[in-house]
Amino acid sequence: MLGIVITGHGRFASGLLEAIEQVVGQQTQCCAVDFPEGMTTETLFTRLQHACTTCDSGEGVVVLSDLLGGSPFRQSALLAQHEPDYEVITGTNLQLAAEMMLERDGMTVVDFRDMALECGRRGLTSLWHEQQKQRAGHVHLDGI
Repeated sequence: MLGIVITGHGRFASGLLEAIEQVVGQQTQCCAVDFPEGMTTETLFTRLQHACTTCDSGEGVVVLSDLLGGSPFRQSALLAQHEPDYEVITGTNLQLAAEMMLERDGMTVVDFRDMALECGRRGLTSLWHEQQKQRAGHVHLDGI
C-alpha cells in the first residue's frame, strides 16, 4: 500500500488528517507534518523525511501538500527529486484526500497522482454549477 504524508502551513496537515479519518476511518501508513509559524525549513525537511520513511512499506509515498510554491511543497519536492517512488501533489483538498485514501491500495504512485488530480478537480465546484447539473438531469441534490 502506498504511504501518504500530508503537509501544509499551520495545522493544515493534522486538521486534514483528522477530517479524513472522520469521513473514511482510521488510516494506516499515513501521517501529518504541520509547518507552524516559527518552524525552520530545515526542521520541516527533517520531519518530512522521517514521515516518508515511516509511511513507506516499499511501494512508494505520495506527499499531499497545501499550496504550490510554499515551503511544505518545496521541501517535499526536494525529497521526491531523489526518490523515484515518491510523488508530490499540491492544492490538496478533502475531496481528493478522502477519496484517494480509499483507492490507494495496489496503486502505483503515478496512477495515484493522475487519479488524485481528477478527484481534486471533480471536488472543486459551486452550488450553482451543481444546480445546473441537477436541472439538466445529471445530479440529484436532496434538499436543494
